[in-house]
Amino acid sequence: MVEKYVPKFGKQGLYDPSFEHDACGVGMVANIKGVKSHSIVTQGLEVLCNLEHRGARGADPETGDGAGVLIQMPHEFFAAQCSALDIDLPEAGLYAVGMTFMSHPPEEQQGIERIIRDIVEREGQVLLGWRDVPVSPNEIGSLSVQVMPAIRQFFVGRSGDVADDTAFELKLYLIRRQIEEAVAHSGLDESCEFYICSLSSNKIVYKGLIVASQLERFYHDLADEDLVTSFVLVHSRFSTNTLGTWKLAHPYRFVIHNGEINTLRGNINWMTARQHMFASEALGQDVKRLLPIIGKDVQSDTASFDNALELLLATGRSLPHCLMMMIPEAWGDHLPMDQDKKDFYEYHSSLMEPWDGPALIISTDGKQVCGVLDRNGLRPCRYLVTTDDLLVMASETGVLDVPPEKVLFKDRIRPGRMFLLDTEEGR
Repeated sequence: MVEKYVPKFGKQGLYDPSFEHDACGVGMVANIKGVKSHSIVTQGLEVLCNLEHRGARGADPETGDGAGVLIQMPHEFFAAQCSALDIDLPEAGLYAVGMTFMSHPPEEQQGIERIIRDIVEREGQVLLGWRDVPVSPNEIGSLSVQVMPAIRQFFVGRSGDVADDTAFELKLYLIRRQIEEAVAHSGLDESCEFYICSLSSNKIVYKGLIVASQLERFYHDLADEDLVTSFVLVHSRFSTNTLGTWKLAHPYRFVIHNGEINTLRGNINWMTARQHMFASEALGQDVKRLLPIIGKDVQSDTASFDNALELLLATGRSLPHCLMMMIPEAWGDHLPMDQDKKDFYEYHSSLMEPWDGPALIISTDGKQVCGVLDRNGLRPCRYLVTTDDLLVMASETGVLDVPPEKVLFKDRIRPGRMFLLDTEEGR
């Protein structure tokens, strides 16, 4: 008999959750000029399907280790959906969508809804309503269905006293962390299925314990023509020393990852040791409400990396700045490098130890997309740019059919190097 709730496996036999890593297929499709369209979603899903061989399957061949996509917030899509649900959705940027996994019993869902409403209102924001995400469980494997959570979205309206988009994202970070802690200590979620995949005003995650080719058929939203974005991050998971679960599928809230963080235990220990000394002008006293930065229930290296990156972004640093702190290139005295860059790495080495792989990370804050290969350089990442401003980046070439005459140039990310796309500046 298959246990219904696999995420709670503890140490038993040769299995130890602390040794969990990933080896996966990652990809990204983007319009360099920031033009949003549903074709970007379609092309991203094609890339994902062509990376399916990099993902894993279990004894049930229809159950995978996980697959998912991260896209920009599709306002027109949610405006239409919320109108049908009598949810009064404000203009783009003035609301956020929380994508959640939760347990099925109605009484547990109602309890979680109360916790979320209370915390949102306590933080001065407005809970606009809930939406059940339409899915087709018959399209995925039987083992995935047995452990499938309820998948629901909640909408948070931005109050008038929130200054700008950055302040709203910071407020959402505080709200999410409080919700996670409150639910964890409420006793409502004994199955440990509650998880917030994303809570943001500018991006959203669709993922699950499924095979890459099943994603579009499972999530009806992804086939809707109103679902538009200027970029999509895709991921097909092959977990090594890891038990597949719905919440450990990628993307996370900011990153997709191929490889493993081999310095993970040290990174977590140093983060925990320093967190009670954290201070930030942007966060003020609120920083104490974010602790622990990396919770004990975080069960993968990528999830831990994502938590640490989220904190750095919340302090006001740019996405490239944060990734240079976390994944520095080789910068010793014997290496040729501008002194300013050496000084940058030396200064930040006193604040944070490197998260060393081998690892390929593609990350986004909803506006910029950044690909970085760690200094070990052992995870491939190739990209091409077309004459019609399409960028395709992935773990391998050939993931999307592009006529040769349309290829403007192609290259790879080299060890310790970074590729940055700014959709607002269009370059």
